[in-house]
Amino acid sequence: MRLVLSIDGSVLVPELSPQPLEAYADVITTLAEAHEICVVTGSGAPAREYIDVGRAIGANEIELDQIGIGVTRLNARLLIAAIGDETVLAPAKEYETAKSALRRGDIVVMGGTAPAQTIDAVSAVLAEYVDADRLIYATSTPGVFRADPNTCPDAEPFDELTPSQLVSLILDLDMTAESGVPIDLHAAKMLQRAQCETIVLDGGDPENILTAVRTGEFEGTKINPDQTNDPPP
Repeated sequence: MRLVLSIDGSVLVPELSPQPLEAYADVITTLAEAHEICVVTGSGAPAREYIDVGRAIGANEIELDQIGIGVTRLNARLLIAAIGDETVLAPAKEYETAKSALRRGDIVVMGGTAPAQTIDAVSAVLAEYVDADRLIYATSTPGVFRADPNTCPDAEPFDELTPSQLVSLILDLDMTAESGVPIDLHAAKMLQRAQCETIVLDGGDPENILTAVRTGEFEGTKINPDQTNDPPP
């Protein structure tokens, strides 16, 4: 199976510490024994600090995006170091580079690619470009909810959605920080086109990913390719 794993910075680097990176490296190398794997790393708490300082000293939004991209690539380098010799030497900066490395048999690791494109969207584009069998979003939210489960304990998760239903849900919720949808609109629209089986799960414990791939069992939301006349969520 060819996998794309998108790791939210909030679970990979909640703070600068080796433990989450080592735990993810162990899971990734285990998966790589049986599967081809590409990993996309998010930014996490360190990026917010850099961006806050950049904004305070007058950086514009594109410059702030570039700062964030730089941090995602630093996180990618840390993960590469934790994985070791089975992975690429440096984060891929382009999709073609990532696909070439995958064909060589390397574990691919990359961060952001361009301003105004989130890690969510990068992961969806990469999944389409490498013809991935499955895209996994490891986030701090265990699936897609109608509201933020951290502030609304009664918020109900979706067991399954299609990309079109996900787009409708995001538009309906106006994609606020409290929406409980850990995937942004651009990424959801890319999933409509890619038609790649996608799951959103709790990335706080990397073992959840291993279990999901091996058994198909996970706590979260499965996003199935669109079918004809899917109703709105």
